[in-house]
Amino acid sequence: MEEIKEITTEELKKKLESGEKLNLIDVREDEEVAHGMIPGAKHIKMGDIPNRLDEFNKEEEYIFICRSGARSGNVCRYLQELGYNVRNMVGGMLAWDGEVTK
Repeated sequence: MEEIKEITTEELKKKLESGEKLNLIDVREDEEVAHGMIPGAKHIKMGDIPNRLDEFNKEEEYIFICRSGARSGNVCRYLQELGYNVRNMVGGMLAWDGEVTK
């Protein structure tokens, strides 16, 4: 099985600061994202991903975010098997010390 590509919170922060256009998807539950999301991230709960595949484009890369990196890792594995280009944010929001929006 192919390894899941990863991105660290530091790498992600640098990309955002340099104005790169990224597809960030936060897969946490509603009550978790209420505490703040990375600016520009789109919220799609992990359980909703299979029903919302039409929102993803196989030509683009998506970075997945959760609380610790475990759930987003599972989502990445699932989508990668379907042929999507994905990356998991290591350490999740617990490791994120950048800006958040509520």
